[in-house]
Amino acid sequence: MTRNIFIEQLKSGIADQQVEIVERKGIGHPDTICDAICEASSRELSKYYIKNFGKVLHHNVDKALLIAGKSKKKFSGGKIVKPARLIISGRATENFNGKKIPVKEILIKAAKNYLKENLKEFNEENWEISAETESGSADLCNNFLRNKDIPLANDTSFGAGFAPFSEIETIVLKVSDFINSKEFRKKYPAVGEDTKVMGTKKNGEINLFIAIAFIDKYIKNIEHYISYKDKIQEEVGIFVKKILKKEIYCKVNSSDACNSIEDLYLTVTGTSAENGDDGQVGRGNRITGLITPNRPMTLEAACGKNPSAHTGKVYSVLAQIIASEIYKKLKVEVNVRILSQIGKQIDQPAVCSIQISNLDDKKKQQAYKIADDWLANIKKVTSLIINAKVRVY
Repeated sequence: MTRNIFIEQLKSGIADQQVEIVERKGIGHPDTICDAICEASSRELSKYYIKNFGKVLHHNVDKALLIAGKSKKKFSGGKIVKPARLIISGRATENFNGKKIPVKEILIKAAKNYLKENLKEFNEENWEISAETESGSADLCNNFLRNKDIPLANDTSFGAGFAPFSEIETIVLKVSDFINSKEFRKKYPAVGEDTKVMGTKKNGEINLFIAIAFIDKYIKNIEHYISYKDKIQEEVGIFVKKILKKEIYCKVNSSDACNSIEDLYLTVTGTSAENGDDGQVGRGNRITGLITPNRPMTLEAACGKNPSAHTGKVYSVLAQIIASEIYKKLKVEVNVRILSQIGKQIDQPAVCSIQISNLDDKKKQQAYKIADDWLANIKKVTSLIINAKVRVY
C-alpha cells in the first residue's frame, strides 16, 4: 500500500532568518520535573503491562501539576517550611483479564525515583506526591485493543521534527547539558538542577542568558555568591569558545540586585519548586530537548502519553528520527510533519509532509524510502521510547 508521503522543496531555511531564539529548561526546572515524571510513569506502566500481559495497554498519564512549597533560604543552609506538592493525573488501564493493576503505586514510585536520581538535595519529607488516575473511556480502550498487529491511532494529532540543529540550537543544548552534568556540579556544588538556558542569535551574534538556582548551604555570603556566579560565566564562555572558536556574551542570573540575600537566586534544594515556581506538563522542552519558535513545532505534550498508539507522541519522535536520518544521508536541511487520523493504523498516516532544501528527483526518492521504511517499522519507535533510547524532553 502506498503511503501518504509528500516531499517538496524547502523554500526558506533557518539560515535565512536574521533572529533566532532557542530555550532549554534543565532537569530540575518545575516544568521539566513534571514532564520527566510523567514520562517515567508511562515507561514503568508500559514495562509492567508488557511483562504481565505481553503488550502495552491503554494509558495516557500526561497530566501533572507541581505546586511550589515554601522555604527560608539562608547563607550556609536554610530550611524547607512547606513541602512542594506533585499531582500526577491521567487515564490508565487498572484492570485487565481479571487482574488488578497497581497504577497509582507505579506512578508514585516512578516520581520518587526520578527526584532521587536527579536532585542531589532530594529529601522525601520535602515532597507530597499523589496520583489521581482513572480507567480510560470505553471507546478509546476498545479502539486500542481492536488491532493486534499495528496499533490504531488513539487521537488525531501531529508531530514535527527538523534537522540539522542550527548553531545556536546546538550551543544551547550543549551548554545546558554541560552545566547539568555531574562533573560540573562536582566542581561547583552550589549549582542546583533548576537551570534554564535562553539563547539568541542576531545577525551572527550569539547571546546566552542562563538561570541557575544556587544551593544556599554552599554559599557563605553575597561576595561568595557573586564570585561563584562570575566563575561559572567564565567557564561557560570558555566552553562555548572551544566549540565556536569565538567569544560570546553570557550572563548568569541577570535579575540579581546583590544587595541582600533576598535579591539572589538562592534555594535550599536547588530547584525553584521549593518556593517560587510551579510546574506543569507540556510547558517545557519539545522532543528535540529544546523550545524552538523559529522551527516547525507541535504544542503536543508528549511526555506521559502512550508510546504505542498516541500519535502526538509517536509521530513527534518519528518525525525527528526521519528528519535526522534524511539529513545524515543527504546533507540537506529537513522539516518533517506527520498527521494521524484517529482509529487508523499508525503506519498509515493521513499525511507525512517532508520539506527538503536543494531538492532533486534522487533526493526525493531517497527521502521517500527513509520515511516509508520507518513507517513500515513504526513499532521500533515504541521500543526506543519505552527503553529511554530517545530524548523526549
